[in-house]
Amino acid sequence: MNLRLLLFITLLLLQTQAFAQATVQGKVLDEKGLPLPGANIQIKGSYDGTTSEADGSFQFETENEGSHVLVFKFLGFKTQELPITLSPGSNEILPIKLIEEITEMNSVTISAGAMEASDESKSVILKPLDIVTTPSAMGDIMGAFQTLPGTSTVGNDGRLFVRGGDASEVGIYIDGMRVGNAYGTTAGNVPTRTRFNPNLFKGTFFSTGGYSSEYGQALSSALALNTKDLSVRSQGDLSIMSIGGGYSHTLANEKQSITASANYFNLGPYQGLIKQEVDFEAAPHGWDLELAAQKKVGKNGLLKVMARTESGGMSLWQPLPGSENRVLVDLKNDYSYAQANWRTILKKDWTVFAGISYSKNFDKINYDSLQVERQNELLHLKATAVKDFSDRLSAKFGVEQFLHPFSEKLIQEDWTRGYSDRESYLFTEWDYYLNKDLVFRAGLRGGRSSVSEEKWLDPRFSVAYQLHEQGQLSVAAGNFHQLPIENYRVLNMDLQNTASQHLILNYLFSKEGFTFRAETFYKSYDQLVTFEGLPESPEGLKNGGSGYARGIDFFFRDRETFKNTDYWITYSFVDSKRSFNQFQTEVQPSFAPKHNLSVVVKHFIAPLKSQIGASFIFNDGYSYTNPNLDNAEMNAKTKSFQNLSLSWSYLPKPNLIIHLACSNVLGRDNVFGYTYSPKTNSQGVFESIPQGQVAPRFLFLGIFLTLSKDKTANNLNNL
Repeated sequence: MNLRLLLFITLLLLQTQAFAQATVQGKVLDEKGLPLPGANIQIKGSYDGTTSEADGSFQFETENEGSHVLVFKFLGFKTQELPITLSPGSNEILPIKLIEEITEMNSVTISAGAMEASDESKSVILKPLDIVTTPSAMGDIMGAFQTLPGTSTVGNDGRLFVRGGDASEVGIYIDGMRVGNAYGTTAGNVPTRTRFNPNLFKGTFFSTGGYSSEYGQALSSALALNTKDLSVRSQGDLSIMSIGGGYSHTLANEKQSITASANYFNLGPYQGLIKQEVDFEAAPHGWDLELAAQKKVGKNGLLKVMARTESGGMSLWQPLPGSENRVLVDLKNDYSYAQANWRTILKKDWTVFAGISYSKNFDKINYDSLQVERQNELLHLKATAVKDFSDRLSAKFGVEQFLHPFSEKLIQEDWTRGYSDRESYLFTEWDYYLNKDLVFRAGLRGGRSSVSEEKWLDPRFSVAYQLHEQGQLSVAAGNFHQLPIENYRVLNMDLQNTASQHLILNYLFSKEGFTFRAETFYKSYDQLVTFEGLPESPEGLKNGGSGYARGIDFFFRDRETFKNTDYWITYSFVDSKRSFNQFQTEVQPSFAPKHNLSVVVKHFIAPLKSQIGASFIFNDGYSYTNPNLDNAEMNAKTKSFQNLSLSWSYLPKPNLIIHLACSNVLGRDNVFGYTYSPKTNSQGVFESIPQGQVAPRFLFLGIFLTLSKDKTANNLNNL
């Protein structure tokens, strides 16, 4: 009897306990309403919970009662908490929609017009090491970028020409600060180079159009070079080259580093051994001193300081068409550049930046009996603040001020002219991620010039959509303004901004070892500067020109298919016409060939401790005006430009590199145009002189030795 009573009481207690339990059930979905199987659901502070089924549904029982918090977790999505009140019986909750978490690793990035190389970039294009080892570049930054899509190689210039635009339409920045006169001053058909060593930089951002509102005063392109942070070790680097030499020394610890370098070059001995097509009275020569320092400031701050000074020159005899006479052109150049910038992360997801830079360029030019001195300065002040409101919304705010004095003087006449412009800018840019596959960017940049007394506003917009794991589609559009070059503004200070509009459609495919990029674009021009007469003595300057550029680019890079081999292939088609300068009709500019092809291959041979490289550059020729044909402008074209270059890098010891490179190894006679006599000869023909290469080939030999406690360190560690 007692046993029956005990069983009855036990069953009664079990039933009471069962009735006291609460059942929690519901469904977990994503933002699109699709089920999320495997999501974790748990009562906060308790072990009670479960995971969602294939259809997103879940159900579990708990003895908890009253107010509690239900926690939902799923990898790649934000954790969500839901307050609930539990009572015995069924507790059914409404479907829970989890929001996808957006990070740099899983989110789409805007790629229209942009080619980036940095430690953080998902699609690395050109690192400093690529620049140094591209055979046709000969260690020059712009020489390497001329192998990228959207660019044109103008062999007698050396600067960067992008999508039918003049080289002056490319804005160059170091750590976000504008660089004035980034190229060395040159004369005749002697190609110039950038002033800065690629070893200084850790990454690059090259935009062929539709670029950020942070950058302005460039109709075609923005090239942003980012210097290194703290150096990894103390070391010395000695370079001995066929054109000169230099030494660089670095002192570094965990909190700060400083690098000082000195270099000297003189092509005189080299030109004494190898015949030149140009008659140099004094070969190109020069020296430079450079300092770069970095220091950690506080917990998240970094201060960078950089300074450079250099001096150089050349002297050459320039032939005159239709005459046996020659003109002596003598050029001397002094240049200084300095900048400091500070960046830090503050509380509440704010990142701030402040910088100042100063450029000063002084040219002394003697052209026969004409003596000219030209001075160009640029002071740039800039501050930006970035706020991450969430992982979906961020904004950048910025303010800039430029002080830009320019003057030129005729020495014998003691006559000076010039101006001093103050340019002010405000800009903002907002990024909004609808989800990890779709991002919108809207920007606005406003500016004002004190000389032209003009104000302008540039709206810009971009959107990117992730098509699949490795592929994405981007669109960019916007307005861009640029004040005319100083040589024109000093003649007519009423000249207004030139203007351009960009529209770009981009497809990017990127996975480990492979990059494919296709981009089509349309660019319009308005308010271009036109004048009467020749560029050397323009008259009647005004904003009267217009034009367009349209085309398509392809870029493919493969570092996976062939062992120890890296290669990339670039093709660009550019259809560009504009009325500008002395041209009265819309013509194809001489700096905008229609078809541009480049192939770069590098292969490392481990047993020989060597890397061999080859690059081939081709375009279909340069347009020019031949007065012997008809009265039409740009009525002729040179033969195609072709340049096959080879290089060999040998590492006999870990700290010793021997590098040998030769450009145009086949000795092709490339012509870039013709200079014509202003009058006909006795046969009624305008005689001409071809604008050709300085020499059929250029040979470079360099020996680079690193001195440090780490015997395996070399210059490659800096790249």
